[in-house]
Amino acid sequence: MSAFDLPWLVADIGGTNARFGLVTSPGARPSNVAVLAGADYDTLPEAVAAYLAEHAGGVRPGAACLALAGPIDGDRYRLTNSKWAGSVRDLGVPYARLLNDFEALAVSLPHLAGDELVSLGGPEPAHGVKAVLGPGTGLGVGGLVPTEHGWTAVPGEGGHVTVPVVEQREFEIVRALETMGLPHVVAEHVLSGPGLVRLYRALALVNGVSAADLTSSDIVARQDDSLCAETIEVFCEMLGSFAGNVALTLGARGGVYLAGGVLPRIVERVRTSGFRTRFEANPDMAAYLAGIGTVLIVASQPGMTGAAAWLSQRARRELVS
Repeated sequence: MSAFDLPWLVADIGGTNARFGLVTSPGARPSNVAVLAGADYDTLPEAVAAYLAEHAGGVRPGAACLALAGPIDGDRYRLTNSKWAGSVRDLGVPYARLLNDFEALAVSLPHLAGDELVSLGGPEPAHGVKAVLGPGTGLGVGGLVPTEHGWTAVPGEGGHVTVPVVEQREFEIVRALETMGLPHVVAEHVLSGPGLVRLYRALALVNGVSAADLTSSDIVARQDDSLCAETIEVFCEMLGSFAGNVALTLGARGGVYLAGGVLPRIVERVRTSGFRTRFEANPDMAAYLAGIGTVLIVASQPGMTGAAAWLSQRARRELVS
């Protein structure tokens, strides 16, 4: 039984790709999943129309929940790393709501298990406040708080805090980035897909060597290249410090979960890097951080899982009221 007509449309929309799916019954995982390139469409409604026509048999969804990589203001959205902006009302769906993409990831956490998760160190995540963060086209952060009425997601824009630097080499990298045109370096400038490229070029400048014209995918793939390998290691170490800061800020005793498009491509390199050491490397709070588990989400579409779970929860509330 549902308070909204089925099927439901769910989406996870980032700066590069827009992922869509259908929910055919409350509690079900999304089906008819398709990934569309955002650059192929001028607006979000155009992308939604294309998905429904080409991948969903032309159905008219009775409800929608869209997770977007950018700030949400009521029914209005503006993607941080895309030109898409507008109102969810423009979709023409009877009941449509917006979530920040990491708010949706936070909602997904209780629904992920088994081979959808990979441990990055520390104990198994416990019950309690959870944090989720991750590098993709940008750097997202969210939280999940247990209450007497269930879980409540907390969206945020933590990727835009000042970049976490600890070692001398990292201070030199920041100075190099400043000479490259970034007067104020934030975490997203280095801890993201585009950030990998910036980090690679800054490290070349610090090391006094030439940087090749590489993409983030090239840097990840060239494991035998010393500069690429150093870039990945510095990336993981700085990510560890950032994750530790998020854990302390939210009091995330229930675990820190990592997501995004970059990390699933380098799972073993993250696990063998200095990520976990840097996560715990706080002289005053080392024991606190050592008690927090860190987990990498490797599920294929966790954002849409969260959007589907949010709609199911909202549908139940509508029935009760």
